Amino acid sequence: MAMGKRPRQRQRSLWVEASRMARGPGHPFYQRLNQLLDQHGFDDFVEQQCSRFYAETIGRPSLAPAMYFRLLLIGYFEGIDSERGIAWRVADSISLREFLGYTLSDSTPDHSTLSRNRRLIDVETHQEVFGWVLKVLSESGLLRAKTLGIDATTLEANAALRSIVRRDTGESYNEFLERLAKESGIETPTRQDLAKLDRHRKGKGSNEEWQHPYDPGAKITKMKDGRTHLAHKVEHAVDMETGAVVAVTIHGGCDGDSQSFEATLEETAEVLGDVISEPASADKLSDTPLAEVVADKGYHSNTVLTTCTEHEIRSYISEPNRGRRNWKGKTEARDATYANRRRMRGDRGKALQRTRGEKIERTFAHCYDTGGMRRLHLRGHPNILKRLLVHVAGSNLGLLMRELVGIGKPRVLQGRPAGLFGLLGPLLGPLKALLLAIRLLRSRFQDVVAYSRLTTATNCQMAILLSRFAERPFTTGC
Repeated sequence: MAMGKRPRQRQRSLWVEASRMARGPGHPFYQRLNQLLDQHGFDDFVEQQCSRFYAETIGRPSLAPAMYFRLLLIGYFEGIDSERGIAWRVADSISLREFLGYTLSDSTPDHSTLSRNRRLIDVETHQEVFGWVLKVLSESGLLRAKTLGIDATTLEANAALRSIVRRDTGESYNEFLERLAKESGIETPTRQDLAKLDRHRKGKGSNEEWQHPYDPGAKITKMKDGRTHLAHKVEHAVDMETGAVVAVTIHGGCDGDSQSFEATLEETAEVLGDVISEPASADKLSDTPLAEVVADKGYHSNTVLTTCTEHEIRSYISEPNRGRRNWKGKTEARDATYANRRRMRGDRGKALQRTRGEKIERTFAHCYDTGGMRRLHLRGHPNILKRLLVHVAGSNLGLLMRELVGIGKPRVLQGRPAGLFGLLGPLLGPLKALLLAIRLLRSRFQDVVAYSRLTTATNCQMAILLSRFAERPFTTGC
């Protein structure tokens, strides 16, 4: 066979049949997702919500609201963290073009168009889209909202520690150290002098003294892997029966869990009040089915437990070992703590704590690890929250898609052939052994037939044949 060479110049075809175009493994998923969105009127809903952000008569051709939110959903389903990466992926994929409604001759939106629409549309509209997805889940029976689990995780901010400045003077970190060195008597400090001066200084990473000039919401935080970064904290309220994320809030990376609990609980009340019922009273929690809250020991505090008691919510919060406590003048906190301790010792409390790690941590893995949002590319809590709301809405849609078609992300289809062969492996093993046994019996039968035909051979020749026949090993060929 002659070796072929890659042509340096090739004449492109002027016309290409649509049936001959290659389609990726994610195409059936996005086709079914489009059917789901059209079935529930997603395009009409977002166009109605976003109509006030667009001019009616003047202006250049804009990105349709339905296209904008689909682009952010692609960020979750494809595991892309940046808007630039989403724009590149859409321009390169035929199946994503079809999902968005673009033909091969259409130009897909670039990242600047996507970011401009994000800045144009406010946070409340993104929350409305998030609530719309929850309504679809509620209609499909995937939202109970009786028992909620609350937990938080940290996301690395789009900000570097070397860029922080003093809150009072606006000095950078090096400028601050140089001033300290000059005040201590070193006129021309070297880098070694600055490092020695800063090595044993207490409170050098205090958020009360330092901030990032372009992302004040990012806080100096020690991550779970031991590193120190500027980070944000995102908190989820998850339905413990179905795994749906009911509410998403964002806070500073160093904010305590007990400090952010009340904000997440209020956001949960707002969302459930709009999704499940239309409450007329001021206390929206009383009009929702929320009855139980599950959390880890980071949320155990007098404020959190009394808040749950005031709203008639049963708490199942792990209690840290604080030793003997003084309850003088804290009757309400004492009663709430003892009631929570009694519930935690019961069978239901133990079962909910075992389920908490499964349900809540799974949402973090889907949204931020495989979903590609563990490191942020946006700054400012409003901008980050816009992206997070649609990102988590994609996770909820994946939960519904898993009920309809068996998979929650399009990339799962890539491993289906391997999984099929893995399931057939135990069946192929015995079949292979049976075929080898049949082959061996056939070989032995041919030897017996050959031996019976040697009636005219001498005794010596027959002995040699019998010895060879006896020495042949019995093997399956494995």
